Amino acid sequence: MTLVKFNNKTRNTAPYFNNVFDSLFSDALNKNYGVNKVPHVNIYEGTNEYKIELAAPGLSKEDFKIDLKKDNLSVWVEKKAENTDVQKDFTRKEFEYTSFARSFVLPEGVDADQITAAYVDGILTITIGKKDEAKLAHKEIVVS
Repeated sequence: MTLVKFNNKTRNTAPYFNNVFDSLFSDALNKNYGVNKVPHVNIYEGTNEYKIELAAPGLSKEDFKIDLKKDNLSVWVEKKAENTDVQKDFTRKEFEYTSFARSFVLPEGVDADQITAAYVDGILTITIGKKDEAKLAHKEIVVS
């Protein structure tokens, strides 16, 4: 058996056919199946708390694991799914595996007893309360 390297430039078809087939097959083969992506986050500070919003659609709240060790907040997901579709004389199986992990170093003044999480419409929102001494105080400074 001889292995022959595929050379896209040696095809004997018209150039526009190459483009059609290339886009068709590259789209079908590069759908990122099995590729783990790290979700994007928004982090902001309010007067009384910090909020972390993590975009992770297609999951359920049971899929998330959240852990706090000292000042390190970790969020991770590991989800496996298997779908089987039986049609006529063949069986098609599709495996899906999703996993990611994000870690955040929390600033001083965080109240570890005031951390909550909610998952709504594909967004995981983690609210981290501040200790009283760390809350932002508004004070106007007069220039003299």
